[in-house]
Amino acid sequence: MANKRQLKKAIRYACGEMAGECFFAQEAFEGTNPEDWDRIVLNIALLQAEAVNRVSVDFDKIPKDFENGKEYNKARRAYFKAVEKGLSSYLKEESEKIVADMNALIKK
Repeated sequence: MANKRQLKKAIRYACGEMAGECFFAQEAFEGTNPEDWDRIVLNIALLQAEAVNRVSVDFDKIPKDFENGKEYNKARRAYFKAVEKGLSSYLKEESEKIVADMNALIKK
């Protein structure tokens, strides 16, 4: 897992890129409702806020809760791996929904 700071930066960058694509598409595809694009940008902002909040977690155990340091480190790695997997699946699902909404607005 990358450190929290790098993950937060990557999330902000990806969400900023998606929002930028919305602004570009709004200008490029005339005849679309600007309020629909604004709704999608709002959903992207909410996605960013929730994803950043999910990155900001701490391991709730202390080394004294375990028999030795090896067990503590093993549990800590497993915890953060599960958090990373959950965050990854959340971002993927929500991004796919947003992209589907964007594609629905573009007339073919």
